[in-house]
Amino acid sequence: MKITFLGHASLQIEFADHTILVDPFISGNPKMNGEITINSLKPDYILVTHAHQDHILDVAEIAKNSGATIVSNYEIATYYQNMGLTAHPMNHGGNWNFDFGSVKYVNAIHTSSFPDGTYGGQPGGFIISIADKTVYIAGDTALTMDMKLIPLSFKLDLAVLPIGDNFTMGIDDAVIAADFVECDTILGYHYDTFGYIEIDPEEARSAFKKGSKTLHLLAIGEAITI
Repeated sequence: MKITFLGHASLQIEFADHTILVDPFISGNPKMNGEITINSLKPDYILVTHAHQDHILDVAEIAKNSGATIVSNYEIATYYQNMGLTAHPMNHGGNWNFDFGSVKYVNAIHTSSFPDGTYGGQPGGFIISIADKTVYIAGDTALTMDMKLIPLSFKLDLAVLPIGDNFTMGIDDAVIAADFVECDTILGYHYDTFGYIEIDPEEARSAFKKGSKTLHLLAIGEAITI
């Protein structure tokens, strides 16, 4: 499974004959270098954690271009279905077996509304299980005790956690979250895009190292394979 960081909280997950895109915020990301464009992305599925603009900006356009199925909570899925796009609705605690593997929609603590003011339902995260690999994508969230439920059912190979603070949990809480989900390999995201969420990368790596965890901070376009 190859996971490419597309900036901010956007990810591309590739495996076998399938490609998943998570929270595409490409065209409006001030950190993008132009090498990655919405026209270059051809996912089979687009997973959306919540409805804030920095997570859904390019969902509709990419889905139109690629024919991808949008996977999210009921409210977000319905929003895109009403635009004529294909969507699969989920809700918290629910699991679905797709043609590539299974996805479970889990709790996150945040807010969620579309830029036009439409209610985006409750935010969430995803646990993606493909073959013998399992990845937790937390989405935008505070540290929550619900994370302790995850290792009761899943053995994670990677946890993708927000670390930028202010709008989500910061570095210290993310280290605790890694303990809660019992995962030693972390991919940090949702940091440095805007002034509110800038971090010191070395400080972040050091904090995770002290907790006996490995924190990966990828450049845009860089990938990790698990």
